[in-house]
Amino acid sequence: MTRKEQLGQVFRFALVGGVNTGTFFGIYLLLHPWMPYFAAYTLAFVLAMIGSFFMNTYFTYRTRPTWKKFLLFPLTNVTNYVIQSAGLYVLVTWAGMDTRIAPLVAAIVAIPFTFLLSRKILVPGADRAAAEREESQGQARTSSTV
Repeated sequence: MTRKEQLGQVFRFALVGGVNTGTFFGIYLLLHPWMPYFAAYTLAFVLAMIGSFFMNTYFTYRTRPTWKKFLLFPLTNVTNYVIQSAGLYVLVTWAGMDTRIAPLVAAIVAIPFTFLLSRKILVPGADRAAAEREESQGQARTSSTV
């Protein structure tokens, strides 16, 4: 995969993240009047995660969805939550960052980790193929014809 293709994936991933956040919040606001807030939050989270799975498979990584990928995909959300929570704690407690800004910074820091994990789940072998290409290109550069 070329650097340009990787940047395209990162851009599409960020776009899907924005759409997913808006979808989650919209569903939450629609459900909130009809059920307890935490039930609305949970249902909106699950529905947005399902939407995120399909947007990321078809749009971000341009791959075919499978049941295995679908069942593994929630790991990306758990990872995102753990990294953001740890980052939030560190930024507020150790770095003294304002609690109104720290969640945004923590979310930005989590993006590369979430991107890499979702790519590993949704495009199995992508990292291995990229490493093999880099290795073969490195060998081609170091070999000389005299």
